[in-house]
Amino acid sequence: MAALDVRLKKVNKVYHEGEVLAGVVVVDSKGELQHQGINLLIEGLVTLQLSSKSVGLFEAFYSSLKPITLLNYSLVVAKPGKLPSGRTEIPFEVPLKPKGNKALHETYHGVFVNIQYLIKTDIKRPLLAKDLTKTVEFIIEYKPQKEKIIPNPVSFSIKPETLQNVKDKSNLPKFLVKGRLDSAHCNITKPLTGQLVVDHCDAPIKSIEIQLVRVETCGCAEGYARDATEIQNIQIGEGDVCRGLTIPIYMVFPRLFTCPTLATSNFKIEFEVNVVVVLQDDHLITENFPIKLNRA
Repeated sequence: MAALDVRLKKVNKVYHEGEVLAGVVVVDSKGELQHQGINLLIEGLVTLQLSSKSVGLFEAFYSSLKPITLLNYSLVVAKPGKLPSGRTEIPFEVPLKPKGNKALHETYHGVFVNIQYLIKTDIKRPLLAKDLTKTVEFIIEYKPQKEKIIPNPVSFSIKPETLQNVKDKSNLPKFLVKGRLDSAHCNITKPLTGQLVVDHCDAPIKSIEIQLVRVETCGCAEGYARDATEIQNIQIGEGDVCRGLTIPIYMVFPRLFTCPTLATSNFKIEFEVNVVVVLQDDHLITENFPIKLNRA
């Protein structure tokens, strides 16, 4: 029996474009291990897919949704031969330079857009023996910007007159929810902050929530498919909250499920925040705020 692993020099596995990806291929074997070569493939891919509601509309440009290769290196770390019993460590180094004129976008795990960087290693075995494979993900982040992000505070006032997508407003209870987001331009490494006050509300309140939403757009010249999906939902007030009480807004951006706002010719990744007031009868009062994420 033999075990295969890949270990990177950086424990956190976080790298920037232009750095060197260095590590070792580790093979543990209880006996002498014969092999037909040990290969390493390092690749960065953007994979795009359409939501079920968009597939029928946009079948014409399905060909344009092929994976986009950002990084691709293939190297032989050991030629065919034998490895001794015990542990063998084979070092490797690869410069993190993108293909052609592309850039290395930040790692991002989405629903319809995925940006991933993987190290795939395999040991080719003789005819009857099973090949050994191992895949390890590493993280690409942008280098922090030198210029500071200028705060862009957003004040809001939610009342029946401001609601959209409501045909009959005569049945709505009277309410006024005021507050602010400290900035709609956010540093991804710092929390989204602000505050909210329920000035008055005729109907009892069940919950107040802050919802983080990803808006992913895929497509090309033939058309675009735009889909919004929830990343996380944080409750900041439970029950019929006190009127006139200042409730703090504090939301940490989850790693890998968010990235700096990105727009390319084939896809876009944007983010929004929803302030949601849930009434006792489960009616929702929602206000939407587009936000821009940067790394500073």
